[in-house]
Amino acid sequence: METENKKILLVEDDPNFGAILKDYLMLNDFDVVLAKNGMEGFEKFKKDTFDLCILDVMMPYKDGYTLAKEIREKNKEVPIVFLTAKSMKEDVLKGYKVGADDYLNKPFDSEVLLMKIKAIMQRKLSENKSDNLKFEFQIGKFHLNSKLRFLTFSSDEPIKLSPKENELLKMLALHENDLMPRELALTKIWRDDNYFTSRSMDVYIAKLRKYLKLDPDVEILNIHGEGFRLVIKNKSEI
Repeated sequence: METENKKILLVEDDPNFGAILKDYLMLNDFDVVLAKNGMEGFEKFKKDTFDLCILDVMMPYKDGYTLAKEIREKNKEVPIVFLTAKSMKEDVLKGYKVGADDYLNKPFDSEVLLMKIKAIMQRKLSENKSDNLKFEFQIGKFHLNSKLRFLTFSSDEPIKLSPKENELLKMLALHENDLMPRELALTKIWRDDNYFTSRSMDVYIAKLRKYLKLDPDVEILNIHGEGFRLVIKNKSEI
C-alpha cells in the first residue's frame, strides 16, 4: 500500500515524543499534522481530512477518549489508534467502545506502530470497497442479498435475516475460506469487545449454522482463540 499523501492527525501532549514520532512517520512518507492537546486536535480535525488519527489518551484540557468520541460524531469511518501508558483491560475496552481500531501501550516499537497503521489503512480500504460494491453473495447453494437481508436456499422462499445476522454472515462471506477475526466482527458490528458481546456473537453464529445446515458443503468453523471461517467445500478444500 502506498503511504505517500496519506494524512495522519497525531495528537500528543509530550512535545519531544510528538516531534520524534511525527518525524518518523514523515520519513515513511506520511503527511503528519501534530496537535499538542485534545482541544487543538479537534480543531485541526474539523479543518482538514485525515486518513488516520493517532491519539494519546492522557492529555490536558481534553483526553483521548473524549476527543475520539467527538471525532466519531464527525466521521464514523476514519481509523483511530490510541497511544497510552495505561495497560488495564478496562482502559483498552473503553478505547474500543469509543471506536478505536487499535491500541498501543507506551513504550512501543515504532516499527510495530508503522505496521499497524499500514494494516489498518489497507483493511479499511478493502472493507470500504467491499461494503460499497458488493451486496450479493453465493454461499454454496445459498444466495445472500445483504441489502434486503434475504438468505435464499436454492429455489426456496427467502429467509429474512436480522440486522446482526445479516452483517455477520456478510462479513463471513467477505472472508470466505479465510479467517474472520473475532475482534474485527465484535468491534465492527457490536462496537464492543467484551465477555457479553462475545457470547452474543456465539449465539448469532449458532443461528447462522442452523440456517446453513441445509447445504452440507457449507460450514462455519470455529478457529479457537482467533475467530471463525466460512468454508465452502466445493470451492476450496479445508
